[in-house]
Amino acid sequence: MTIASSATDAQRYPIGRFERPSDFTADQRAAFVARIAALPGNLAAALAGISDGALNAPYRPDGWTIRQLVHHVADSHLNAYIRLKLTLTEHEPTIKPYDQDAWVELADIDSVSPQVSLTMLTAVHERWVATMRGMSDAQFERALYHPENGRMTLDQMLALYAWHGDHHVAHVVNALRA
Repeated sequence: MTIASSATDAQRYPIGRFERPSDFTADQRAAFVARIAALPGNLAAALAGISDGALNAPYRPDGWTIRQLVHHVADSHLNAYIRLKLTLTEHEPTIKPYDQDAWVELADIDSVSPQVSLTMLTAVHERWVATMRGMSDAQFERALYHPENGRMTLDQMLALYAWHGDHHVAHVVNALRA
């Protein structure tokens, strides 16, 4: 890896790339749930006092704008919550992926305040966390099939979305520092 690609990789993955764990302890699971619970507040704090100009600036070269990123996190986590509920109520459902790059180009991204997505994210996370805190170990072992990522347990999905939220908060924090 060259220095330039290493710097680009650091901008793309400020907390490192996601690594899918295979085994989970109760403490790890609780920590992942706590990270998901904290995400709306962490994202709101990262965005506190941000100007429209900064919202419309890319968070990294050739990246989405911070506005697009905030809406993406809400869209992504809403999909994750629905996938969790499908997996709890169906036997290994095949979930539908979506084109996140196309979603951030839709009209609502520029016409709706990112605060609306923060509000939506807060509400979704409240329900998502309440659901997860009521789940048994066996329920976390239930699985879904993602056409792009293969079979995933709910434990693995939990780890992924804990990482995903922290990953994008780091993007915002790093962009606003620059």
